[in-house]
Amino acid sequence: MSNENSPQSLADEIGARATRKLKARRSTQGVWFGLGMMGLIGWSVVVPTLLGAAVGIWLDTHYPGRHVWTLALLMAGLVVGCFNAWYWVDKEDRAMHEEDRATHDEQNDDESGLQ
Repeated sequence: MSNENSPQSLADEIGARATRKLKARRSTQGVWFGLGMMGLIGWSVVVPTLLGAAVGIWLDTHYPGRHVWTLALLMAGLVVGCFNAWYWVDKEDRAMHEEDRATHDEQNDDESGLQ
């Protein structure tokens, strides 16, 4: 029968809190990282969208026809930008999960060494 207030569970809780605190101090991902990531995601959508619109406007002025290239290429740029943003978010998500997994594995190794 395990007691929640036992010295071992208290030591485990203190160890987990200390590990989280040390990880937070070592981590370079702060407010600036978050703002930078938002900027990266924003620009990864905006740049292809504007490039698509610019090419579409150029095509419409130089080669007028029954198709409106501006709208079609604007939408194509938006789709490319959204896939680009998804790529960056997925890449960062995988990196964060790998870091968490490594930290969890280190904690398990430390705990098994104590027993």
